[in-house]
Amino acid sequence: MDFLQLAGKTIVVFGVANKKSVAWHIGKTLEEVGATVVYVVRSPERRESVSKLMGDRPCLICDVEFEDQIERVKTEIATKHPVVHGIVHSIAFAAYDESGVKPFHETTKQQFLRTIDISCFSFISISNTFKDLLAKDASVITISISTTTMASENYGFMAPVKAALDSSLAFLTKSFSNFSEVRFNAVAPGLLKTSASAGIPGYVDSYLYAEKVIPRGRAVSTQEVANAACFLLSPRSSGINSQQLVIDSAMSINYFDREIVTKVMDSQ
Repeated sequence: MDFLQLAGKTIVVFGVANKKSVAWHIGKTLEEVGATVVYVVRSPERRESVSKLMGDRPCLICDVEFEDQIERVKTEIATKHPVVHGIVHSIAFAAYDESGVKPFHETTKQQFLRTIDISCFSFISISNTFKDLLAKDASVITISISTTTMASENYGFMAPVKAALDSSLAFLTKSFSNFSEVRFNAVAPGLLKTSASAGIPGYVDSYLYAEKVIPRGRAVSTQEVANAACFLLSPRSSGINSQQLVIDSAMSINYFDREIVTKVMDSQ
C-alpha cells in the first residue's frame, strides 16, 4: 500500500554531503517509497566525494550562494522533470572565522550576512526560481532546529539565522497562495549525530547531555528526522502548512529531570 502517496512523484533534494547527512537519509527513504529523487550538491568536489554513495543516481551541482546557479540547475531539472512535487532544502553554513565560535555580540556583519544568505535566503531563492516547475499542491521543506531561543553559546549566530528561516515559512506560504497550494514547512530536530554538527565546539558534550534529558534515554536519530520529512513531503500532510515540526523526542519537556538535577546539586 502506498500510504504516503509519493510513488512516481519527483522530489529535488538539496544538500547531501555524506552518508550521515539528513538530506541523504531523506533521499533514501523517498526512494524506498517509490519517489524519483533528483539530488543537488554544492560543488564538483562534493559530487566526487559522494560519487560512491550516489552510484548512478542523478546528481547535479548548485552553489546556492550564486543565484545564477540556482537558475541553471532548475533549467537542467526541467529538461527531464517538467513537474516537481517537492523540494528538500537541507543546507546550512556558518561563516565562522579561524578563531572559531566567538561570543554572539562579536559576530561580524560579514559573517552574519553570508550565513543568512546561504542558510536562509537560499530557501527563498530556490522556492522562487522553481515556482513554475512546482505542482500546484507541491510540498517544500527545510531543515531547522528544535529551538531558536535557547542561547547555546557554541551554536553562535546560527540560531538567529534559523529563526529567520522559520519565519520565512509563513511569508512564502502567503505569497505562493496567490497562485497555488504549495506548502512550506520545516523539520526541526534536536541534536543529531552528523558530520556537520561534530565540527561545532562542545557539540559532543551537548549531544551526550541531550541523551540524558530525553525521557527515552537516547537522542533523536537522523532516520527519525527523515521519516518526518517524508511525511511532510507527502499528500498525507496536506493540512500542515507554515509549521515547524519539532523532532526532539520530548527533550523540551524534561530539562529538569530529577536525576540530572540531583547530580548537579550533589556536585555543589
